[in-house]
Amino acid sequence: MTPPSDMIENEVEPIVERVVEDAIAAHGALPGGLLPVLHAIHDALGFLPPGAVPRIAQALTLSQAEVHGVISFYHDFRSAPPGRHVLKLCRAEACQAMGATALAERVTARLGVTWGSTSPDGALTIESVYCLGNCALAPALQLDGRLRGRITADTLDHVIDACRRDAARPA
Repeated sequence: MTPPSDMIENEVEPIVERVVEDAIAAHGALPGGLLPVLHAIHDALGFLPPGAVPRIAQALTLSQAEVHGVISFYHDFRSAPPGRHVLKLCRAEACQAMGATALAERVTARLGVTWGSTSPDGALTIESVYCLGNCALAPALQLDGRLRGRITADTLDHVIDACRRDAARPA
């Protein structure tokens, strides 16, 4: 049985608070410590909770606007938890020339979401990126940090289906 959502939030909040405090303790005193703090939190949680911004700003004697500005400048920082899997599809010129545009349309249509969103089943977050450095094997994607090349419509369908099957299993 799944616990009520307010119970989940109450259980998660202390964990988020601990991660934020640990990141500040480890990196906050460094010159230019904001990025290391943000990366440490993002690496631990998979996202940067908006509620952490005031604490980070206070600890680093920055304004909340400065912290938010850095977070919003870097597209790899998320402000919400990602899906169980993160699929990044390259949309740069080499990949476009090899069919990435059709793949992009296919993935959004299959999942029924827009770029930067998570599928309703929580299986996949899809992100559009501009160059994964795998141009020789275009079109390319990255799934959970693992680079794959020469992606076809069938390959993409297989990836989506595998992620959905995996997400349906208990964690």
